[in-house]
Amino acid sequence: MFSFDSIPDQSGRVAIVTGANSGIGFETARMLAQKGAHVVLACRSAERGRAAVGLIVAQNPPGRVELSVLDLSDLDSVAAFAERFVATHERLDLLVNNAGVMVPPFSRTKQGFEMQFGTNHLGHFALTGRLLGILRKTAGSRVVVVSSTMHRSGVVDLDDPNYERRSYWGWPAYGQSKLANLLFARELQKRLGAEGPVVTAAHPGFTATELQRSSRYVSIFNFIAMTPQAGAMPTLRAATDPTAKPGSYWGPAGVLEMNGAPVEVGRSGAAQDDAKAAALWALSEKLTGVAYDLGGAA
Repeated sequence: MFSFDSIPDQSGRVAIVTGANSGIGFETARMLAQKGAHVVLACRSAERGRAAVGLIVAQNPPGRVELSVLDLSDLDSVAAFAERFVATHERLDLLVNNAGVMVPPFSRTKQGFEMQFGTNHLGHFALTGRLLGILRKTAGSRVVVVSSTMHRSGVVDLDDPNYERRSYWGWPAYGQSKLANLLFARELQKRLGAEGPVVTAAHPGFTATELQRSSRYVSIFNFIAMTPQAGAMPTLRAATDPTAKPGSYWGPAGVLEMNGAPVEVGRSGAAQDDAKAAALWALSEKLTGVAYDLGGAA
């Protein structure tokens, strides 16, 4: 069974974890640092980010930790974060696209996208594209995209992804963003081919975090919820298991993938739609203004 002890030594490796100030992101960053990685906590709130760094440092990990402010709902913040990182680091071994919002009241990002699609998908699409150069220069690098079992109920509406014409309801919008995560991971791996980095995906099952507690509809299931440390294990396996195949998807082994040890899991048919993935990619490049430099890749 994959556990913290299964994570290989991460000494000399540099990792970025988005949304690392709490929950699964915090535990992912903490355990990577405990394994020796230099971890950049990419957090929207500087205050919460500093508190998270302090908690990790207090455990005297062998790895270094630092904070860099990143607001995925603002493409200007994404660009500034990537520019700072590339200017101050020589390598990037691991990018964990973890941050997300879940079923908020209807709102829009700074650039006018529906908040969940704009943050969960477009923000990470832009971030990965802007960091792709340094990822490709780093041998053995990996990108992990964190999705959800809710991708199974998702429908990506390419004609109206930002709810400009249709009625908004938080859950379908969340499902759309999580399906978009898996379509993005699939298309990115396809476009990179054997050139690297490796792209994997994961979901945390049902984990008691601030994200889950934001919805009164899921709080009644807290008796089966995993701790954030256990919920981070699928992400950590996707990020560090040397046997993880390109394009693999990891989640809990239990009933309905709600809890349990991390194993490779299946995904919906919609998440394997190559035509939809390619169309979403083209739309994402248009909306974000970020075109991937894939020279030399398949």
